[in-house]
This record gives sequence, C-alpha cells and structure tokens, in this order.
Amino acid sequence: MKQVNWNDHLEEVKDFSAAKEEPLWMQELRLNALASLNELALPVIERAKIDRWPLTKTGSFIEGTTENEGAAGVADFSQLDDRPLLIQQDGQVVFEQLSTDLIDQGVIFTDIFTALREYPELVKEYFMDLAVKPDEDKLTAFQAAFLNSGAFLYVPKNVVIKDPVEAGFLHSASSKAAFVSHVLIVAEENSELTYLERFQTTGEGKEKITANIVVEVIAKPGAKIKFSALDQLGEHVTAYINRRGYLLRDASIDWALGVLNDGDVVADFDSDLVGNGSHAELKAVAISSGKQTQVIDTRVTNKAPYSIGHILQHGVIRDSATLTFNGIGHIIKGAKGADAQQESRVLMLSDKARGDANPILLIDENEVTAGHAASVGRVDPEEMYYLMSRGIARTEAERLVIRGFLGSVLTAMPLKAVRDEMTEVIEGKLTK
Repeated sequence: MKQVNWNDHLEEVKDFSAAKEEPLWMQELRLNALASLNELALPVIERAKIDRWPLTKTGSFIEGTTENEGAAGVADFSQLDDRPLLIQQDGQVVFEQLSTDLIDQGVIFTDIFTALREYPELVKEYFMDLAVKPDEDKLTAFQAAFLNSGAFLYVPKNVVIKDPVEAGFLHSASSKAAFVSHVLIVAEENSELTYLERFQTTGEGKEKITANIVVEVIAKPGAKIKFSALDQLGEHVTAYINRRGYLLRDASIDWALGVLNDGDVVADFDSDLVGNGSHAELKAVAISSGKQTQVIDTRVTNKAPYSIGHILQHGVIRDSATLTFNGIGHIIKGAKGADAQQESRVLMLSDKARGDANPILLIDENEVTAGHAASVGRVDPEEMYYLMSRGIARTEAERLVIRGFLGSVLTAMPLKAVRDEMTEVIEGKLTK
C-alpha cells in the first residue's frame, strides 16, 4: 500500500477542530495522535490479515452532508414519546431529545462536539483515557485524529433511567467522508441504564469509505448497564468497530451485539473487569454473506478477584464469505475466584464459505473457573431431511435451522425490542 505522510493532514485537522470550537486539550490530543500515525502499527488480530484493508482512508473527513436522508427510517419524529433519543446523519444532529426530569437529575445526552464545548473537563476526565488509549495502535490513533461524529452520555450517581436511551448514527452511501464516530458513556456509582445504538449506511451510492467506530463504556462501582447495538454498514464500507467496557467494583455490563454489516469488518469487543465482583456478559450474532470478511475479536480480561466474564457468540456464513470469531478469556495474576467462560459457534451454508472459531484462554492465577466451547460446521443433513420430509421447502427448512442456531443467543439478549429488531434484520439478510 502507498505510504501516507500523515503530517500532510495537519492543517486540515487544526481547521476542523477550530470549526468545532474544541477545547485546546482536544486539539492537542488530535495532533499528537496524528503525529503518532507515522510510527504506530495496525493491531494484531488472530487469524486475520488486515494490513491491506483500507482502514485508514480519510476521504475528506471534514465534509459531511446536512441531508436528513434515512433518518426518518430510524424513528418517526412526529409520534415520539419522551425517551432519550439522539439521531445523527453524516455527523450532523437531526434529532435530539432528553426529558426535563432527566436533565434536572444531571443526565447529559448530546453529540460529542456539544459535550466538548459545554462540558470540556468532564469529557476530558474519561475520553480515551481509561478504556481506549489513542496510542494503542494505528486504528485508535486514526480515531483520535479524525473523529468527526459521536455522542456523550453521562448518568450521575444513583440515577436510574427507566426508558431505553437510543442513539442512531447514519452515514450516507453517497458520502466521500470517512465515518469516524466516538461514543463515550459514563455511568456513575449505582446508576442504571439501558442503551441501544445503531450504526447504519443509508441511501444509494457506491463510494468506498472507511468507518472507524470506538465506543467507551465506563461503569463506576455498582453501575448496571444493558448495552445493545445493531450494526448495518453497507457493502462499500470497510469498518473497524471497537467497543470496550471498563468496569469497577460490582459494576455490570450486559452486551447484546448484532454484527450484521454487508462490507468487510474487523471488530474488537473488550471488557476490562477492573473492580472486585465486576461482571460482563457478551452475546453477539453475526452473518457474513457475498464475498465479505468479518473478523470479531472478543476479549474479557479478569483483572480483579471474583470478577465474571462470559462470551456467547454465534455466526452464520453464506456464499463465499468469511467469518472468524476470536474468543479470548484472560485471568490476570491476583484475580482469585474469577470466572471466564466462552462459547463461539459458526454455521456455514456454502461449500465456499470459510469460518473459524478460535478460543483462547490465558490463566495466570489459581483458584479460578474457566472454560470454552467452539465449533464450525455445516447444516445437519438429517435435520434438513426431517423438515423437508414434512413438506417444508429446502429454503424454508434452511431458514428454520438458522433461526434455531441463532435463537440460543437471541433469546439470551435482555431487551425484547432488540431481539425482535435483530430477528427482522437477520431475516432480511438471509433472504437477499
């Protein structure tokens, strides 16, 4: 690949930061990340070669559109209740809503640039500091330097948000700008929330662009978070998606992730169990079709005693696509009583499909519990024969088998609305 001199983007990054009226510390963070891009390497992903993927193609990252194309497909703005909601199209806010009651309790839910202007010190305390570092690798540095959209959600101590908090991040298929989005969620001590986000390509177009998405979730002691995401990026989008939780004492995050994109994707889903008794449950479903490649690296790191980390992920592969699950459970020295469990299963529907379920357990402590299950296989011929012998057509029989295969993950997801929406999207992908 052609060597990029990232210093050539210096003035562009400065101008963008100034236009957004960012605090000086944010501009300095951008410029430091930009400088480090010349030296940093891509992350090492097991059983994946991403060095030739266009994961650092900026396009013209400062040129978003202001069209509301596709936004109404996420929510009917004329018939909304007062649930917290934020919709962005190509980095522009097209709808934002937060009830007076939550505002009075100190809840903040807004786009990342408004948060940087109005709450600079609060954002600075957590932004790419605890969960994700700008200098981890080339992709996190790219995120810090070229960030052009995103959101900030802050929930104060002891506040319980009863309605789901929803965020939609839409990117036009006709846009030439890289889609570089950052979501920062901070849940203070003993707070509770349910959060749902969608990353989606909208409209018509075949522009080949880069998506770089980083989500940081900071769970303070006793915080309880149910986090759901539905990823539907288009076939011309090459994406890096990094979601990471940083959990302190007795905090919990229940992840429910639908990796249902049409383009090539490398995803990094991590939970750092930093506090005693912290608990992360991750459930993910993925479908790869056509010629796409999706690599999902899921890690739980038990750093504290009696922490619990469980991974459950199932995927389906069609046509000549590729899907890789890397499941990594790491129990650090000193994390006595920790529990790390994982299950990764892949179902292939084509002789040309390529699948991999790669379990990794790294145990540095005694008196812990750890285990894994992994499988890659094809549809059971006997199961198909049984269904078809009862008058069910092959196509429908195959869909029933797939539903059953993914159902064990879907039924474990905490929100019925999310389960139903994921099921609908999966049905759509399977009938293409």
